[in-house]
Amino acid sequence: MAPFLIYVAVFLGVPLYVVIHGALTSGGHVTLANFSAIFTQSQYLIPLRNSLILSLWTSVGPAILGLAVAAAVVCGPADGLLRRIVSSACGVFAYFAGAPLAFVWVASLGTLGVITLLLESTFGYDLSRHFDISSQAGVGICYFYFQIPLMVIFITPALEGLRPEWKEAAQNLGATRLAYLRHVAAPILAPSFIAATLILYGSAFSAFATMLALNGCTNPVLPCKINLEMSNNVLTNSIPVGLALGTEMIMIVAVVMLVYWLVSRRAGRWVR
Repeated sequence: MAPFLIYVAVFLGVPLYVVIHGALTSGGHVTLANFSAIFTQSQYLIPLRNSLILSLWTSVGPAILGLAVAAAVVCGPADGLLRRIVSSACGVFAYFAGAPLAFVWVASLGTLGVITLLLESTFGYDLSRHFDISSQAGVGICYFYFQIPLMVIFITPALEGLRPEWKEAAQNLGATRLAYLRHVAAPILAPSFIAATLILYGSAFSAFATMLALNGCTNPVLPCKINLEMSNNVLTNSIPVGLALGTEMIMIVAVVMLVYWLVSRRAGRWVR
């Protein structure tokens, strides 16, 4: 465990200390002025609200779609071609984010994107006039690209854990397919589904590179606001406020991970 603990201490513990210490100090003295600013001024509350809303619908939506994809794949043969293709694709697409994903998004749906030009030349429909990929909605839909594969990866083991004998026992007792899904499968899958959705929420909440590459962080969300404050504005000395925003983000992610751990413990009861 020693190498792992050293790695965590150097690359997680030290930065965490620097961020929290910088947020709680100003001029060498302990102060809560930085936190007072981020919790009372609208210029800091609006990015927090936007991040919470953006993360909510870009986690719930992909969670539902990912569950549907995973269920369709699991219902097929265990060694089938479809499952191998989907598993391989999800392993790649789940980590294809940031600047490369933004480039693909622009090249496909941008003003001069392939799909945009194809729709205009074929159907006379100007997509760029109705859909802006640099808007909050455009960036959020872009998040679906890596959030759905992540959900498929997370929820597939839970779906595979549904034992065939449970379905057979329900059918023997006269349960319909809908009754089995409602009274057996859904309660068993609910903790795993909630836990996976929380992971997606944390992933969307902390995403930064895709937003930066698509619109230069013109949309006020928390990671972009932290980047702006940490760009060393010497006129207002906003670095401590940026560290306070970073601490706020750490606290929110920590709460999400705590709830995820509690839900995962409940989901783990069915793994035995």
